[in-house]
Amino acid sequence: MFSRLADAVPWRAERRPMYDRVVDVPRLLAFYDAGEPLPDGVLLEMREALRGHYRGTPGDDVSTAGLCLYRDGHDSVAWHGDRFGRGNSADVLVAITSFGATRPFLVRPRGGGRSLRLVLDSGDLLVMGGSCQRTFDHCVPKTTRPVGGRISVQFRSAGVR
Repeated sequence: MFSRLADAVPWRAERRPMYDRVVDVPRLLAFYDAGEPLPDGVLLEMREALRGHYRGTPGDDVSTAGLCLYRDGHDSVAWHGDRFGRGNSADVLVAITSFGATRPFLVRPRGGGRSLRLVLDSGDLLVMGGSCQRTFDHCVPKTTRPVGGRISVQFRSAGVR
């Protein structure tokens, strides 16, 4: 899956304001909104399985897929919660699947505190539901260890970023 997605996805680099300057986002990105075809049929099957499994919960409206390509240990994502849109005020679901190199994924209470360190291997699925996006933050830290590429696919409830 890593190779298939690495080749099929139209990856893009972004820049974002960070405090008093604009910086490069330390990973490549792609986003597939509701109704857009996904780059691989396996992702469609995964999204439909998530919808079916979480039917009747705040996660049964999983409709978007965000993809991140972490090229090596220098690529990362800082502490954050997916709180743009309705994730800021309502229970939502974010399901992350990882392909490629193993990387740590950290979760901690919003505002700081002791973090939980999860290690996501290729093919692992991590589901964060309920109030998780409002009450916890998560990150994929940089590492000085030599690591290969990793792609994360974030299936989200409608209107969450």
